[in-house]
Amino acid sequence: MDLFLPQTIEEAVGLLVQHEGARCISGGATLVAMMNAGLVEPAALISLREIPGLSGIARDGDGRVRIGAMTRHVETATSKCFKDGQRVVPYAALRIANRVVRNMGTMGGSISFADPAADYLAALTAAEAVIDIASPEGSRSIPIADFVTDWYTTALAPDEIVTSIVVPAVPPGSIGHYEKLARVSGDFAIVSIAIMAKFEGAVCTFVRIAVGGCGPAPLRLREAEALLEGTSMSPALISEAGRMLVSISDPVDDVRASAEYRRTVLPRLLAKAISQVQHTEKAEVA
Repeated sequence: MDLFLPQTIEEAVGLLVQHEGARCISGGATLVAMMNAGLVEPAALISLREIPGLSGIARDGDGRVRIGAMTRHVETATSKCFKDGQRVVPYAALRIANRVVRNMGTMGGSISFADPAADYLAALTAAEAVIDIASPEGSRSIPIADFVTDWYTTALAPDEIVTSIVVPAVPPGSIGHYEKLARVSGDFAIVSIAIMAKFEGAVCTFVRIAVGGCGPAPLRLREAEALLEGTSMSPALISEAGRMLVSISDPVDDVRASAEYRRTVLPRLLAKAISQVQHTEKAEVA
């Protein structure tokens, strides 16, 4: 197997065009494990580690946070660039696997693999992130909602590379939270809930919710969010929002849990996540 070390994005994209079946490798946390298990056999590997500008986190003047695709999970988890509800993203990074994987894996590599039970996708969906992509024709950006197209499948063409992820500004005073149910600490999620919310007193004036692990892509239902906005988020409304999310879910049976268990857990985990956000709001006001 050939290993290439391009020095620019243009060179890396050109190598993808030249070598059919080649795969880019960033941190290698997922790809190497799949290769060791015999699940993938790339014709060649194109390392992105020598390309400048693909790592690091920066906060723009308008409040957006730009994360380089080669940024390690540990950098995202500890970054001070995220403010208010944007913190849902580093909270998700902190729940990824274990310290070794967080020191090794990258955000670009993780989202490109598009495991529906992975932590970033739900958090980025709640944050309405935008994915920047390099291609032979130049560059393009697509919303995270359009990035995952099916199970373990993304909108990336074979000759395209994720270069950065942009998290938009959020309302000042909003709160981000990531709740995850897993069999053991660090495992992939059985179900996860990413939420951003803002309160005026006891009333929720802004909320975004995304569910991971219950379909090929994170679930987000604006009708469920609209049901909760402008209310004090009573248990009855939270239960109804959970029911609405279950109705659009498409979980599978796997080694971690059955589809039916995921449907049962989803509304309960949503209630727990909202309770945590409400508790955080009260603590910050106090």
